[in-house]
Amino acid sequence: MGHGTEVEIPHGENDPFVRMVAFSVAIFAVILAFTSFGGHDVSKEMMLLKADETLESNKARQEEFNVWTQFQSKSTREALYRNEKIQLSAEKEATPTTFPAFKDKLLSQYTDEEKRMKSDKDELAAKAKQIKDDGEGKVKEILDKMHKLQQKDHYFDFAEVALQLAIVLASVTMLSKKRWAFLMSLALVAVGLLFTVNGYTLLIHIGFMEGH
Repeated sequence: MGHGTEVEIPHGENDPFVRMVAFSVAIFAVILAFTSFGGHDVSKEMMLLKADETLESNKARQEEFNVWTQFQSKSTREALYRNEKIQLSAEKEATPTTFPAFKDKLLSQYTDEEKRMKSDKDELAAKAKQIKDDGEGKVKEILDKMHKLQQKDHYFDFAEVALQLAIVLASVTMLSKKRWAFLMSLALVAVGLLFTVNGYTLLIHIGFMEGH
């Protein structure tokens, strides 16, 4: 039984340059792993902060709504006391000598209750404003954190692209042994490494990289 023609495929296993490039690809992959980890961690934190923002916003709105509901109730009762007071005052003015003592007592109670409702309304209005201000403050704090994370996310994204391209060029180098391709991969790794470090630290701010 005959054998087909054997073709020897050169692997370049003994070429020092190819071995160096192969080792470099491994290092590039490790850097890319750290970059991907940072990007995924930032994305997760942004999702959690988005949930916190929604929770705080809804919580503040609900608390403010509850306070304004109480305010409306106090306002309604204030109006009722005022109407009763006006009617009794008119009756007392019309018949001062025959005005019953119990009605006079009621008039005094309605007057006091009207004042109390007004005072309660003022307190509730101040409380509602405080709840709104506190809620907006918490939401702003969360949004500031999200903005910083978004800045980091952009750097991680660009770093991943640069590192992936570097690995591709290094792989091309192993096949073609073109040194210019390896030099370009090194330049891309340098850029990717810089962006990765900046993604973790935000030491340098580059406007167009941060989504401005």
